[in-house]
Amino acid sequence: MLAFLREVFSSVQGEGLYVGQRQIFIRFAGCNLKCAYCDTPLDRPPACRVELTPGGKDYIFLPNPLTPALVAEMAARVSFPGHHSVSLTGGEPLLYDEFLLELIPLLPGCRRGVYLETNGSLPRELARVIHLVEIVAMDIKLPEVAGVPPLWEVHREFLQVAAQKKVFVKIVVDDRTSLGELEEALLLVRGVGDIPLVIQPATLPGGNLAAGPERLHVFQRHALRFLSDVRVVPQVHRMLNCL
Repeated sequence: MLAFLREVFSSVQGEGLYVGQRQIFIRFAGCNLKCAYCDTPLDRPPACRVELTPGGKDYIFLPNPLTPALVAEMAARVSFPGHHSVSLTGGEPLLYDEFLLELIPLLPGCRRGVYLETNGSLPRELARVIHLVEIVAMDIKLPEVAGVPPLWEVHREFLQVAAQKKVFVKIVVDDRTSLGELEEALLLVRGVGDIPLVIQPATLPGGNLAAGPERLHVFQRHALRFLSDVRVVPQVHRMLNCL
């Protein structure tokens, strides 16, 4: 079993509920969606960039595609006591569900296990690997902002599977986001459970946020009518100039 990866490194989580936690990142290449605000290339690179020492930025490049054993070995090289979790991110890691079934049991141990960051559109693939995952960071894509077709039913099915474990939902917004579309997402989440929600303003080129503070206050105030834990968290890693 082989997979195309973009990079393996140690850094701080820059998005969502676990901002600031130290993680080992395994970033997969490729995605089944093409969101308007995405800042990650969608190609399959010829090589995967691997950090040799945690935070050292001393990289080597390994030719793609890689085996689960080699990826686990590279993750172990940047492991040190205190990592919160191993983040499987992308792209979309669930495109490689067969690969994940082999990879995850080989990964170095962390305090909180495996953290899966996903666009929430592949529920069958999630069901195959959910028993190996401790935390699911799931996006709900608002069609107006993401520029993708509505995924409401797929997202609902996905969240029902993800709710077997610790899960939070992230919704990217901008100043064009309508309360109607946001409310549709909120009803979807509440229908599964009182699940923590992160409202993330999209980041524009140059680092500015695509939603102003007044609009973000409105979004959060509205969301708190449906869910008890609603946080506004921008992309902190962009501010810190982290990987």
